[in-house]
Amino acid sequence: MKFVKTVLAASIGLMTVFAGAASADTLADIQKAGVVKIGVPQDFAPYGSVNADLQLQGLDIDVARLVAKGLGVKAELIPVPISSRMAFLQTHKIDMVISTLGKNAERERVMDFSQGYAPYNNSVFGVAAIKVAGPADLANQTVGVARSTFEDLMLTDSVPKSTVLKRYEDNNSLIAAYVSGQVQIVGTGDFVAYALAEKTPTNKPLLKYIINVSTCYVGMNKGEPALVAKVNDALTASKKSGELNGIVKKWLNVPLSEKIASTYQ
Repeated sequence: MKFVKTVLAASIGLMTVFAGAASADTLADIQKAGVVKIGVPQDFAPYGSVNADLQLQGLDIDVARLVAKGLGVKAELIPVPISSRMAFLQTHKIDMVISTLGKNAERERVMDFSQGYAPYNNSVFGVAAIKVAGPADLANQTVGVARSTFEDLMLTDSVPKSTVLKRYEDNNSLIAAYVSGQVQIVGTGDFVAYALAEKTPTNKPLLKYIINVSTCYVGMNKGEPALVAKVNDALTASKKSGELNGIVKKWLNVPLSEKIASTYQ
C-alpha cells in the first residue's frame, strides 16, 4: 500500500509540472482550430463503447458532442484508457477529459473540473457465496479493480492490509477476469457491474456495499478559467433545456438527479 501511495504521489508531482506549463488560453486555441480534442472511454459501457459499426457510443460520447456544440466547434473524440486519462490531459494530447471522471483532492491539485453532468456510484460486487458488508470483510480476499480508477484509489485507502488488490489495465480485462473466475470480487461502477451480469447470468455479481456515491465531471488543465466557464455554460444550457436529462435517461435508465440538475457551477 505504501508503494502505491509513493507511485501515486510521484505521478501527481510529475503532472503538477506539466500543469504549470499549460497554455494559458486553450479555449482560444480550440476556437481558432475549430476542433476540441476530448478524451473519452471506449470499453466502459454504457458511458463509452464501440458498436457493431465500430463507432463510439455512450453517455460520455453524447456529452462530449454536446460540449463541443456548446463551444461552437467540432468534436475530435480520442479513446483514452482510464489509467491514462490525466496523463493524456497533462501532456496536451487532449484538451479535456469526459470519461466518468470523479473529483477528489489529489486530482484537484492538477486539474480543474466542470459542474457535474451525470451520476456514477462506485461499489464492491461479488459472487453470492462470499459475504461482504464493508471494507473489514475484505480481509484476506482478492479484489479486482481497473488500475487508477476511483475504486482503485478508494479501496487502497480503506481495505485491510491483508486484502489483495489485483489491478487490471482496463475494464475489459477486469470483466474478463470475473467471467473466467480469476477474481470473485470486484470494485467497479454500478453500471459496469450490471453489464457484467449480462455476461454471467448464472454467476451475477451482487452488490456488497457502496464505496462512494459519485458524480461525473469534465476534467481540464489548471489555469484555464475561460475554458471551464465555457464548458459550464454548455452544461447549464443543456440542463435547462432538458437535453442532458434525455442523455442520462437514454443510457442509464434513470433521470438526472435533482442535485446534479440544479448545479450550475
